[in-house]
Amino acid sequence: MMVLTHILVGLSLAVPVTVVAPSLAGPAALGGIIGGFVPDLDLLGGQHRKTLHFPVLGLIPAGAGVVVALLVPGPLTAAVAVGGVAFVVHSASDALGGGRELRPWERTNTDAVYDHYRGRWLAARYLVPYDGHPRDLLVAVLAAIPVLAVYDGPVRWVTVSALLLGTVYALVRKRIPKYVRPIVE
Repeated sequence: MMVLTHILVGLSLAVPVTVVAPSLAGPAALGGIIGGFVPDLDLLGGQHRKTLHFPVLGLIPAGAGVVVALLVPGPLTAAVAVGGVAFVVHSASDALGGGRELRPWERTNTDAVYDHYRGRWLAARYLVPYDGHPRDLLVAVLAAIPVLAVYDGPVRWVTVSALLLGTVYALVRKRIPKYVRPIVE
């Protein structure tokens, strides 16, 4: 999925916190954005969906963050809890997409995301066939709806901007391989 979709899903995870504790809306949103974004930083090191993706082991710190936030609610614990959950949701949801190749619609690499617990790659499920696919954009739109219903100000602008950028990306995604060299193959 697009990193923009992961960010919007992270923001949608902040919505329940915002409804229950409006004073924690900002930190929860920031945590959702960071947690949705950070796993894809492993693109920079050439080990995409392995180095910073923890679909199974990520459950432990994410769960601990949620427990701490429930016991000691505050801006930092809300941000860490939402960020941790967004991080693990990002990692796990990449298994629902395509493989790690530059042209995932060709299905030449079915490695979706690395499971550090079992020491093997999880297979791509192709429910969202590739980043930028129309289904990916649909997930982004569906994740944005509750965010737009609850947030205003900067979070709303981030959400609308992510949707616009995601739409443009979806329109040009299949043309990109002609102009870039592969990071991961």
